[in-house]
Formats: sequence, C-alpha cells, structure tokens
Amino acid sequence: MLRVINLRGRRAAGERLDYADIVPRADFDVAAATEIVRPLCEDVARRGAAALADYSVRFDRVLPHTFRVPSTALETAAAQLHPDLRKAFATAIERRRRVSETEFGDSGGEVSVAPGAMVRRRMIPVSRVGLYVPGGLAPLASSVIMNVVPAKVAGVPSIALASPPQIEFGGLPHPNILALCHILGVDEVYAVGGAQAIAMFAYGVSDLCRQVDLITGPGNIYVVAAKRLLKGRVSIDAEAGPTEIAVLADSTADPVHVAADLISQAEHDPLAAAVLITDSDELAEGTQAELAAQVPSTKHVERIAQSLAGRQSAIIMVDDIEQGIEVANGYAAEHLEIQTANSEHVASMITNAGAVFLGPWSPVSLGDYCAGSTHVLPTGGCACHSSGLNVRSFLKMMHVVSYSQAAFAEVARKVEVFADAEDLPAHGAAIARRFFPSTRAR
Repeated sequence: MLRVINLRGRRAAGERLDYADIVPRADFDVAAATEIVRPLCEDVARRGAAALADYSVRFDRVLPHTFRVPSTALETAAAQLHPDLRKAFATAIERRRRVSETEFGDSGGEVSVAPGAMVRRRMIPVSRVGLYVPGGLAPLASSVIMNVVPAKVAGVPSIALASPPQIEFGGLPHPNILALCHILGVDEVYAVGGAQAIAMFAYGVSDLCRQVDLITGPGNIYVVAAKRLLKGRVSIDAEAGPTEIAVLADSTADPVHVAADLISQAEHDPLAAAVLITDSDELAEGTQAELAAQVPSTKHVERIAQSLAGRQSAIIMVDDIEQGIEVANGYAAEHLEIQTANSEHVASMITNAGAVFLGPWSPVSLGDYCAGSTHVLPTGGCACHSSGLNVRSFLKMMHVVSYSQAAFAEVARKVEVFADAEDLPAHGAAIARRFFPSTRAR
C-alpha cells in the first residue's frame, strides 16, 4: 500500500541527497491559498460581524445565534460530559501542565508525570541559519554581533550571512561587516542584499548557497515583505519595521538627555518613531527646546527632521505616570526608556516592550551596541506578543516520551476514550492492539 523509496547505496556512490525533497509530502500550496483568503480577510476587516455572518452561512452552512459563545453553553457542555471522558480530559490537562511547567524559566528538562512515565525536553539548535545584515542608510555592523553571537551560543552548526554589496567597496559589503564576520568565525558570507538575499536563503541557489532553515535579521520594507512571503518555507525571526523609541518620563528627567535619545533613533530612518510620554509640562517644553537646539548640529539633520515631524513621532501628555504606563503598554515600543522617579517600580508595571532602559545612564544607544542586550527587537506594536532575537530563537524544543508498560497500561483506557470522543477509532486501536492484537478500529 505504501510507495517504496530506495536510497540504498546512493550515499556510498557519492551522491548528495536532499532528504527534504526526497521524502514525499502532500501538496500544500500556501501561496495560492493566501491569495484566496486575502479578500476574505480584508472583507472581515472592513465589514466586521456582517462579513462573519455571510461566511458562516457560506462555509459552515449555519448562522450562530451569537458569535460569542455564552458562558452558560460552556457550563452546560462541561456538565454533560461522560464521566470517563471527563477523567480522560483531566488526566491530559494535568500531565500537559506538569510538562509545561518544566518549560517555564530555567527549570529542569525532565518530568515524571506518573511512575514509569517520563517526558524529557531536548533543546536542539537549528541546523542552518541565514543572517541578514542591512547596508542601506547605515551599515549596521552591530547587527552582525546581535545575530551571530546568540546563534553561536545556541550551537548552530551552519551559519551563512548576507549583506548588500557596496559600490565604494568594489561590490563587497562594508569592511566593518566583513571584519566582524572574520572575528566571529563566519566564513560563508554573501554580497547579496534586499529581497533577493532572503529568496537566496529560502530557496537556495545551485552551486552557490544551500537553503537555510531560519532567517534572522532586520531590513527594509522589501526584506520584510520577502520574509513574510517565504515564511513557512523557512522560519523567520520577525517582520521588523522602522525603529521606535518611547521615553516615559516625569519632571525628574533631564530634557537634554530625552531630546538626545529621541534624536538618536530618529537618525535611523525618516520613518523612525520618536515618542515622549510624560505628565510634565516643563519636561515637554524643555524637550522641544532641546530638539530645536540639537537637531541642526547633527550630521543627518534632514533624515532626523523628517522622522521627528512625521505622524509616527509625538509628545504624549498624560495625567500621571500611571496613565503613562498604560500608554506605554498599549504602544508596545521596540525600545522603551523609563526616566522617572522610582524607575524600577515603573518598569515592573511594563508588560509590552522589546527592551526597557532604566534611568539616565541606560540610553537606547547603549543597547544598540555594548549593553549586552539584543538590539534585534519587535517593532510595530509586536512587543505585545513577540520577543527580541535571543539564543532560544535559534533553538527547537523536542519532547522525548518514554512510558513503561505499566505506566502505559494505567492511562491506556483514557486514551481510548479520548480517541473515541474525537471519532478517531484507529487512534484507540493503536492503544488496544498492544493488549489485544486482533482489535479492530471501530
């Protein structure tokens, strides 16, 4: 019933085998499906519940009385569970929770969910990564460090790096980028930039670059678009947009520092966001005065002026720092500076930020280079659900399950009940056949 793929002798003959292509998979054209669902998603965004109603009738052939399921329906469903199924659910929940707790923080990687029933966690580095380092308005040599170091610490065995070729350097990437690659032991470096670099990593290029498993590193909007398009074929770290700084500050902050820090991020890009959140009229006025004084003396004055004048930049006045915290959490900035009295306490209330910088001596520029923290951070409000690039970004977690016969027998009936509830009888038969080999999937 199964097709046979014979690989015997092919390695001995010197043939290079790409097992990802050799081992069969079902056709699964996500790109085509994306174009099909795009108008549906846009319609929901435009028409809301009316669109949901139309598609529910069209695809599910039923229109719910309410899209939000009432709590009474949840309670009724739970009350009507068969006792055996409720017990199976409870066991599944309890064991999944116990294993999940080992994944939190730095707790150990092995848990016994019952006598003879072990689940072990293995953290395995991604086999091959492609690191992208921008070279447009600024040759971000620091991004080499931010990408390569955690990948090396994670134990990634194969690292490739791409950065745009530069006219002034004879078609090579910026010398600082190349120097850091050498210092960090990365010798597979490509003078390829933009979306084409992302495509090279994702698909591989014959006789040049092998396909990677993960692509990381910031870039312009075309790099971001390529990463979005190719996500699924490869994994990506994030879809990074223009850089952002938010400064949450009160009357204790120095407007000279605040203005300088806003300017430092505005220097990246005309679309960079510079936001001050404050309850102090004096600080707001002082910061405006300092911006007027400091901006004209900067090298990239035009770029900075565009950023500060853009709709993405502003001073946000709040009633008090408590409201400022709410604004900061809602904004979910890539970089958040806290320059307030008792900044540590304020920081403890922050739940959404890529990285937080406390007090007058921890500016974002420090984090960009030498703080030791990552500067590859979520932008565009994604800090509400995503983290900055770190060692775990380059690791995969694998569970290794080991049950003894007795431990298996103890839970077997619950698995069968669960499988029957999902109308997957062959799942249950895979349990029962270990005790009764002639069992049939009902």
